[in-house]
Amino acid sequence: MQTAAGQAVSFADFCVEFQSKQLELPPDKVIARMAAMLAVMEESITTGLKGPRSKGGLVGGDAQKLQKYLSGKKRSILGNVVGKAVMYSLAVGEANAAMGRIVAAPTAGSSGVLPAVLFTMKEELHLSQSELAKGLVVAGAIGMVIASRASLAGAAGGCQAECGSAGAMAAGAMVSLLGGTPAQVGHAVAITIKNMLGLVCDPVAGLVEVPCVKRNAGAVAQAMVAAEMALAGIESVIPPDEVIDAMDAVGQSMHCSLKETAQGGLAVTPTALALTEKIFGHTI
Repeated sequence: MQTAAGQAVSFADFCVEFQSKQLELPPDKVIARMAAMLAVMEESITTGLKGPRSKGGLVGGDAQKLQKYLSGKKRSILGNVVGKAVMYSLAVGEANAAMGRIVAAPTAGSSGVLPAVLFTMKEELHLSQSELAKGLVVAGAIGMVIASRASLAGAAGGCQAECGSAGAMAAGAMVSLLGGTPAQVGHAVAITIKNMLGLVCDPVAGLVEVPCVKRNAGAVAQAMVAAEMALAGIESVIPPDEVIDAMDAVGQSMHCSLKETAQGGLAVTPTALALTEKIFGHTI
């Protein structure tokens, strides 16, 4: 981000140029690849809003419930923008749990965060597909930095590594789409991860359903809060690289029962164990 700040280009254009060199593709081909991913993301939102049930039977239909609530006469606490993003995140999470096609950005378990934020921004700000594609490139660049310094896998770092990273990627993309500086992108990333530091990965019955889908919604809200603060000029006292390193250290110190093994946290509550028995005929 410091490198981008020293050049007379936007952070998004800097990221596109960097990816172009890394992939040995012209910039327009990079954007085309992103556009193809965006098409799948949009499809996953549409699929999820149809109310599919998951294979484990634990989730499904919540995106529809929220859609109905937001379109009704009841007063929304979140408002149209955040409410819509939360709805979209639930939709993609439910599509994934029902074995629908999604983009694992950065993982399948956190696949609802980026589509929710990007397509909400597209609709609210009337962004073009090309602008949205650049936002996705920015998100990917952030993800690569996190992967190089920590992990994106729940099995290695807990859900902070999945939904936390996805939220950070989305926050940075939002700041970039709204014309923020490279430094503000970094602060949004740092604030998001700080607010999700230590989040465990404890899937009920070992399925990417509970609490995964609703955690995507939580990550969306965290991303939007962080992006808004960063754009307002609020800075993270701890630099983004150090925050990512801290997330890695927390993940390494986390007990294995809290890292996607379904042996701790919510996965071993009485209700979760009863559901596991019902689904598989035995506990994990």
